[in-house]
Amino acid sequence: MKDILETTSGTGKDKDHIPALLLSETDDVATLLSSAEKGALVCIMSGGRVLRAADAIPLYHKIALRSVSRGETVLKYGVAIGRARQDIPAGAWVHLHNLESFLDEKSSSLDLHTGVDTGRQYE
Repeated sequence: MKDILETTSGTGKDKDHIPALLLSETDDVATLLSSAEKGALVCIMSGGRVLRAADAIPLYHKIALRSVSRGETVLKYGVAIGRARQDIPAGAWVHLHNLESFLDEKSSSLDLHTGVDTGRQYE
């Protein structure tokens, strides 16, 4: 994970760091345990690695641990969860706007803010 800013002995409990949970060492994303503002320092609880949030990221959403190229598979839980719709920089919010889900095909057509199905035609 070359995009990690530093490795510390931290556990994610530092008051200046947002804690994030990494489920598998092979994962490309971690889950935030608190919301993060753009520029916040995020500490991966297992190993104490730290990176800067490139975007505002909501509570329990995913942060990219490395740069992911468009079309590349993204891992969470040690398994493929989706494909990058665009280049995703390290520290970015990973969600429906930039990830095509392998786990829930319908979610890939939902509007990020309203939840409206953009792939369905209403007449």
